[in-house]
Amino acid sequence: MLRHNFRQLRIWIDSVELTKDIYHFTQKFPVEHKFGLSSQLYRAAVSIPSNIAEGSARKTDKDFSHFLTMSLGSAFELETQIIVAQHCVIIPDYDYTALILQIQVLQKQIAAFVNSLK
Repeated sequence: MLRHNFRQLRIWIDSVELTKDIYHFTQKFPVEHKFGLSSQLYRAAVSIPSNIAEGSARKTDKDFSHFLTMSLGSAFELETQIIVAQHCVIIPDYDYTALILQIQVLQKQIAAFVNSLK
């Protein structure tokens, strides 16, 4: 029996939504970027809900917190990659601000959840 049902956690739900948004974002990349930065973005995004789900199966809050911390690291990695895409103008006329804000909100949610487990 899971102590935390990941499917009911707001951080997991929001991170799946973010992953979907990242997928749609990377679909707009020019062909020359499809397998480089695009692939890294998608892997970092998928890592966030995956670590939340994996951690929820752990027996202790300390173990769960470890996986949440990895998820948080992936969220910061993802933010950095979005900033790189923005600085390199991978998609001209794209509003990167909304995507970055979405990631930052999720970072705060995950950090608060980690603190609640202590």
